[in-house]
Amino acid sequence: MSSGTQGNLCAMLAHCQRGEEILTGIDYHVFVDEAGGASVLGGIMFAPMPTGADGGIDPADIDRTVKPDDEHCAISRLLTLENTWHGQVVPLASINAAARRAREHGLLVHFDGARLMNACVKLGVSPAEMLAEVDSVSLCLSKGLGTPAGSILAGSKEMIKKAHRVRKLLGGGMRQVGILAAAGIHALDYHIDRLAEDHANALRLAEKLAEIPQITVDPGEVETNMVFAGLPEGAAAPLQEHLRDRGILINRGEPQIRLVTHLDCRADEIDLFVEEVQGFFA
Repeated sequence: MSSGTQGNLCAMLAHCQRGEEILTGIDYHVFVDEAGGASVLGGIMFAPMPTGADGGIDPADIDRTVKPDDEHCAISRLLTLENTWHGQVVPLASINAAARRAREHGLLVHFDGARLMNACVKLGVSPAEMLAEVDSVSLCLSKGLGTPAGSILAGSKEMIKKAHRVRKLLGGGMRQVGILAAAGIHALDYHIDRLAEDHANALRLAEKLAEIPQITVDPGEVETNMVFAGLPEGAAAPLQEHLRDRGILINRGEPQIRLVTHLDCRADEIDLFVEEVQGFFA
């Protein structure tokens, strides 16, 4: 797969038919950030549910959301989960409880694991433990794992056969993709444990930014490699320009920016970044 979004879409279209329904978190990636692909291309409805403070879904909300066997309703077919969630780690117990409740209702379970390995490293569990209750998973090989591109979609042989057909239908697939596959294998062999360095650098970044009076950030909320920093009104655009003039590029967000540490981000570069931000506000 060329991207995690494509992996999720292929999974949803492989699991579901037109007129069926996907249960998911109201602010999960598949519902908010994938252009409604399952609905647009597959005729599949989404049924969003609340997410808790830890990013998990309450099994009771699954009970309330699953549709009855009634001709007036869409057919509830799939639950999608994700971990991490906005940089936070959803507890394994929460993942398993939601997945098991979905199975009680006859649903399949797909796991958006774009940053699965970050969650596994933080919790100290294996991917097999994290995924024990799910039917399919999409894993991004770029982001924290550091490959140039690519994602993996894993599931049963029958499901993957359907996903291959969906990928062809969507115009996906790449020729001579072995060089990217080799990078992915290297990442899975050597770059998982080192994700702990990204987590440490993110905490370092949050703690140093918290010392700047104009910035609002809570280091206690940093669990993996994401830092969310609040900025004063009107500061985002001039801060972005200030940093660009010094060779540092950031996305502009207001009133909050998201900063993500990764393989190419060292501790000394964290310190340099913070110094430049301090210079701006000074």
